[in-house]
Amino acid sequence: MDFELTDEQKMLQETAYKFALRELEPIARACDREERYPRDLITKACATGLVGCFVPEAYDGPGFGFFEHALVSEQLSRVDLGLAQVIAAASFGTENILLFGSEEQKKKYLPLVLNGRALFAGAYTEPDAGTDLANARTTAVRDGDEYVVNGTKMFITNGNVCDFMVVLCVTHPAEEKKHRRFSLILVEADRKGITRNKIRGKMGIRASDTAELVFEDVRVPAANLVGEPGRGFYHLMHFFDITRTHVAAQGVGLAQGALDKTLRYVRERQTFGQPLAANQAVQFMLAEMATKIELARNTFYKAARQVDQGRLDPALNAMAKYFAAETAVWVCDKALQLHGGYGYIDEYDVQRFYRDAKILEIYEGAKEAEKMTIARRLLQAGGMP
Repeated sequence: MDFELTDEQKMLQETAYKFALRELEPIARACDREERYPRDLITKACATGLVGCFVPEAYDGPGFGFFEHALVSEQLSRVDLGLAQVIAAASFGTENILLFGSEEQKKKYLPLVLNGRALFAGAYTEPDAGTDLANARTTAVRDGDEYVVNGTKMFITNGNVCDFMVVLCVTHPAEEKKHRRFSLILVEADRKGITRNKIRGKMGIRASDTAELVFEDVRVPAANLVGEPGRGFYHLMHFFDITRTHVAAQGVGLAQGALDKTLRYVRERQTFGQPLAANQAVQFMLAEMATKIELARNTFYKAARQVDQGRLDPALNAMAKYFAAETAVWVCDKALQLHGGYGYIDEYDVQRFYRDAKILEIYEGAKEAEKMTIARRLLQAGGMP
């Protein structure tokens, strides 16, 4: 398969990387140390056209696809994953509106994100329902023209700063088939009965906001239902099949950034009277790092392009996410090792990359869940194409 980028895609990559060097790099260390969410960064990213690349022009979007959205995240993540997540997650959850929402919902909410007037969140995970979302217990009971929402969500990206959230709720508890009990409901963050608690002390991506959300008799209009009632779980699985390519892009970008920094370091660092880069063992390690990154990049390119072509392959997307995440963790480990003691102090960014990498193997489906998806496909008649 030909992975050559168009001139427009190359320009988008260049724009994203230059933006990252100009806007992310100067504040990355401070935002990490202070666990600070830089809201003004969203405004700048929107003005540059880096938010919501997948939104069609009909809703004031750039009119690109999920592949271009992933390309942007890859380049931003080369500089700092936490701040890259701040930008990418500004539109997180709106994919459900674009894919399953009504025309009225698309026209109302999508432009708000693109012009920086609103932030979104996807409220899916619960204290006892992470990978097993079918065990979610947050309820939305129909009461006339409203839903009444009760429950708790955990580890919600943008939970403390968002203006709107798409929430997975049990709306059909009596449904015999467990997966048909759920619906997606859009909830305005300023509704009465919502408590938002910022989660602090994360190992990595500290600039990205993460929160616990508690819903107590929160009333929202029935018109806030996103997609079909009772189809929320299936909508969400389709959503994750797409967004996993985005996580793969983050992994590739983070790994590339770690390699970039390592190459600079080993050229400059003198050991035993010569540059560290002259050591053959170091050269072998660099070669392995670059090879794994290139393999991960090609896998996510193929997966993301197939999404835009309408040939979404859950197993391939799971491969892209699992392999890119594992590659990022491995590459960052080698990068820190090659920096030696200097890599262990926060004067060098590689330690932040090392801490940030691990989340890629956890969020939007733990790597074990990705392996299960791949194995199921392999065990089906015919296996992978």
